[in-house]
Amino acid sequence: MDFIHSLNPLYSLSGFAVGALVGFTGVGGGSLMTPLLVLLFGIHPATAVGTDLLYAGLTKISGSVVHGLNRSIDWRITRRLAAGSAPAAAITLLALAYFGHDNKAANTVITTTLGFALLATAATIIFRNWLLAKSADALARLDDKKIRLLTVALGVVLGVLVSISSVGAGAIGVTALLALYPRLPTVRIVGSDIAHAVPLTLIAGAGHWALGSIDWTLLASLLVGSIPGIAIGSQLAARAPEKVLRPILAGTLAIVGARLAF
Repeated sequence: MDFIHSLNPLYSLSGFAVGALVGFTGVGGGSLMTPLLVLLFGIHPATAVGTDLLYAGLTKISGSVVHGLNRSIDWRITRRLAAGSAPAAAITLLALAYFGHDNKAANTVITTTLGFALLATAATIIFRNWLLAKSADALARLDDKKIRLLTVALGVVLGVLVSISSVGAGAIGVTALLALYPRLPTVRIVGSDIAHAVPLTLIAGAGHWALGSIDWTLLASLLVGSIPGIAIGSQLAARAPEKVLRPILAGTLAIVGARLAF
């Protein structure tokens, strides 16, 4: 009963709003939740990132299960990504532990990385079709070995970004995979990205847990709101004015990203 009373309704309401937007747009929750916690609620950046990582891992487990049951996961891609992201996340977390994750310098690194990651996410949302068209010819000439190496390299980038900022495994990862594997249906790309995001966010979240940067009451409050929010947003996605909503979302991310980065 005491635990229930300790839940913060404002955090739950924020979780609901972010969950609904994720369901509407498919943009990763970290792009929305982490800056919201830092800028609106004044949560320490390391705590916001660590809590959001576990939040993302737990919420994406159900999505991964659904995609798995629907056979819309390409485990070859997931393994390639994990081969790069898992060691990159571990090294990044060790670096945070060595240099300190809650001092002023680490705070600056986290907020700056978060800002640039949000700017990259916003650009990816707006210019996805242009980016895919520009990369199509060059990537089409690559053999499977080079595609595999590029996928592992993508995993390394995502592992570092996600471990520092909790952002990157959504819009950025999906767009890169669409460019690398243009013949695969989009649903398999999305399913593979979600399946990869589960172990990545849980590994990174566990690392932040070991560093002491998890707020469990905050995490529970977010989950209380986000679980129904994602369900409702997903159900209403077909009615959402995507051509209007996605540019507004991208613009918001760009403004927030610029504020954090500069």
